[in-house]
Amino acid sequence: MAQAAAVAKPPAPPRRRRASATPRRLPYLLIAPAALLMLGFIAYPVISVFYYSLQNYNPTKPWRNGFAGFDNFVHAFTDDPQFWDTLTFSAKWVFVEVGLQLLFGLALALIVNQTFVGRSLGRALVFSPWAVSGVLTSAIWVLLYNSQTGITRYLADAGIGEYGTSWLSDTSTVFPAAIVADLWRGVPFFAILILADLQSVSKDLYEAAEVDGASRIKQFWHITLPHLKDAIVLSTLLRAVWEFNNVDLLYTLTGGGPAGETTTLPLYIANTSVDAHNFGYASALTTVAFVILLFCSMVYLRLSKFGGGDK
Repeated sequence: MAQAAAVAKPPAPPRRRRASATPRRLPYLLIAPAALLMLGFIAYPVISVFYYSLQNYNPTKPWRNGFAGFDNFVHAFTDDPQFWDTLTFSAKWVFVEVGLQLLFGLALALIVNQTFVGRSLGRALVFSPWAVSGVLTSAIWVLLYNSQTGITRYLADAGIGEYGTSWLSDTSTVFPAAIVADLWRGVPFFAILILADLQSVSKDLYEAAEVDGASRIKQFWHITLPHLKDAIVLSTLLRAVWEFNNVDLLYTLTGGGPAGETTTLPLYIANTSVDAHNFGYASALTTVAFVILLFCSMVYLRLSKFGGGDK
């Protein structure tokens, strides 16, 4: 017994403390206030638009306010020819702008990706228009298109055209003039994204293609373009949505004129809500525009197989 008592008992193993869930939840708790704030700023306007799209709401005619159901949508599709005109012009505007911006942006990206003296300065000059705001861009081009002090004045001095010609007031020239103004601002966006992706292309691929006797054109079609697929799909989708929602440049340049020739659907919505104070109908048009953009974006991503990784 004495010997047994003399033998020291082994110390008991320390109790395991239950792992606290707080450290794992801490990142979510830290970002929760900002996430809730962003959700409020995004969700409230969207819900409000959906709500008012089902209402007759005009602060200047309160006796007509009330629940309208789908009357605003029925009116848009059946009794409002301006809706179809502006939607058609919006599609035309997006197709022409995004197509030209992609072509010129791709060309500029291929140029500034080469090695030459002053490349850094060249890249800065190419990208600088993207840093200019839409309203300032409009102001610049309004001055350039001014009939007294702008481009047409100097062309008339050179014997091309007549004095006092305003490209923004002529229905035959206003669309090309607006296209050029927005190209100046939009091309750098494509150039930036495409150049960033170009710099990740391995030079070994081009060296192997040269050894196999591939020309520059074949290298472009079989190496460069496949590698740029995701960048092109993403940039064209983003730019198409932005161009569809373009209001600032066209509003400042033309105000939707002359004779409604350059009125896009978002500009028509802005005029309906701000000028006519018909917020219910404007909300319905906004909902229609949202559904159109959502549907076209999903179809485009599906058909382009974005993110497939088949470079």
